[in-house]
Amino acid sequence: MDADQATSAADQQPAPTVSGETESTNRTLETTTVTVRCTGHVRDAVGAHELEFRFEGNRLRDFLESFFDEYDLEDMLIAETEADATHSGWAPVPDDLPGTWRKNPEGEQTRPYARVCINGHFNEHLGGFEAELTDGDRVALLYPFIFCC
Repeated sequence: MDADQATSAADQQPAPTVSGETESTNRTLETTTVTVRCTGHVRDAVGAHELEFRFEGNRLRDFLESFFDEYDLEDMLIAETEADATHSGWAPVPDDLPGTWRKNPEGEQTRPYARVCINGHFNEHLGGFEAELTDGDRVALLYPFIFCC
């Protein structure tokens, strides 16, 4: 085998990484900076209406995991079960709904009255927790004050 053949054979194989994975399967985590806007109980817990937040990754899931590591809000915002996501006061859902309705899967839903928005859109309309975030996006964590009986 001459030098040209050896070079082309080496170019066709992925280079191994330190962990033993190939370069094509090794995911490099990028950092993303978003503006976080908080309302109601979230604003009280965070202590600010708006802040810049930098995290590793580029999905809503990455943001939430990192944000919840810094601010203990997961139990306030995220429902682990379908029952945690449903309030007894909601009206029954009709069988024939107009338009397109999307719901996040169990474990990726918010508690009643809490919502997560990306650039003004509810996250379930953008891919749920897998929604991609880019630098400068606005993530709103909404949990309004509710004063009723």
